[in-house]
Amino acid sequence: MCRLFGMSAGRARVSATFWLLDAPDSLSRQSHRNPDGTGLGTFDEAGRPVVEKQALAAWDDADFASEAKERRSATFVAHVRHSSGTGPRPENTHPFELDGRLFAHNGVVQGLPRLEEHLGAAMATVRGDTDSERLFALVTAETAAAGGDVALGMERALGWVARHLPVYAVNVVLTTPTELWACRYPDTHALWLLDRRKPVEVLDHRSDAGTRVVSDELADAPCVVVASERLDDDPAWRMLDPGVLVRVGPDLSVTERVVVDPEPRHRLQPADLGAAAASQRPTGR
Repeated sequence: MCRLFGMSAGRARVSATFWLLDAPDSLSRQSHRNPDGTGLGTFDEAGRPVVEKQALAAWDDADFASEAKERRSATFVAHVRHSSGTGPRPENTHPFELDGRLFAHNGVVQGLPRLEEHLGAAMATVRGDTDSERLFALVTAETAAAGGDVALGMERALGWVARHLPVYAVNVVLTTPTELWACRYPDTHALWLLDRRKPVEVLDHRSDAGTRVVSDELADAPCVVVASERLDDDPAWRMLDPGVLVRVGPDLSVTERVVVDPEPRHRLQPADLGAAAASQRPTGR
């Protein structure tokens, strides 16, 4: 299963090196099991998206390590990919960028010809082969139709998918320069949230080999993290409820509301996935 990571530090520009490289189950470590691509999305000081991605595993990508150490942003989205059938090309590597927003997804949605027909002119924004990019195009189109309201755009997009397409999993993370949005749908795969708005302990962990990892910068910096797996042993990690859209605002306020019914109309089972089933082994419960 592809792995997702998102983080918001509110309005503070910070580094996410601990979570991307150093934590006991960092994205770099997870990439050994997800070798088909890695990407990191941030925003520069002017609020412009910065996307760096390669069709390589993060552990084998020297640029990923460099970018993870150097990039500073108020919001982050990162992804390590296990392909469900489309080729390991940069165009198929997450995160994707549209209208100044960044997006990453794990799971499988089928019925893409129907989705493409529904997208119509919005298909012109799609460059690759993945269901993920088409899903983002739908979210973007619905957000535009809602006057830029991301919550309403996500609700309409996920609702349409749940009603009209065969769904195995649609776990998503979307970021803007100052906001983070995440949804777990349905309950197929895990998506966890860690609320560190009031840090009570430093990020200080020892690996199985005894190596000590300490994050000085994030030790007392408020942040909220979402991830496909619990990245460390903090007991505050909690599983998101299915169908609930989480928004982390510029002031680090966290709001949650149900935007899609917990059960899709046509829920796929592993036996329905064919060769894609190998990429969808659930983890992190």
